[in-house]
Amino acid sequence: MEMNTNLRWLTRAALLLALALVFQSVRLGQAVTGPAINAVLLIGSVLIGPWGAAAIGLLTPVTALFLGVLKPVLAPAVPFIMAGNAVLAFIFGYGRKVNVYLAAVAAAVVKFLLLSTAVLYIIQVPAPVSVALRLPQLFTALGGAVVAFLVLEVLAAAGVVSRADWPGLGLSGRTRTGGDPRND
Repeated sequence: MEMNTNLRWLTRAALLLALALVFQSVRLGQAVTGPAINAVLLIGSVLIGPWGAAAIGLLTPVTALFLGVLKPVLAPAVPFIMAGNAVLAFIFGYGRKVNVYLAAVAAAVVKFLLLSTAVLYIIQVPAPVSVALRLPQLFTALGGAVVAFLVLEVLAAAGVVSRADWPGLGLSGRTRTGGDPRND
């Protein structure tokens, strides 16, 4: 039984990392790639846990830099992008158990604040890079949350994700336990 659980975790982690790397490799720009990567991290927080998702979030910026997806001018920002990704995974991964919406917003805001603080006060990058690592990061993280919520709902409806791991968004009239909301 434990072997199946470990194999499932490893398979999910590998698929999520591969998906993130594919999104980076197709170079669709920040408006598409940002939400896609953030969605992978948020989905990973549910499927493989916050630590697993954070590990993916640590690997993706480094890999993107080495593969030339990130321009060398972004090199000083890579440690902060890594930290922002990890923060996103941890805050959402643990906070979703309290309130999934609040966790997503809090994770996005903290990632935005971390990256904004880095480019404004800690590292020096060209102005266009500084702009890209501030407010757009909030929007791409929030967009990633919307995508992640929709994907997780589909995965839960298909039985890929258990309702114990993803109880849903409360939009279908079902309760966390799957029963009739009038009886809770």
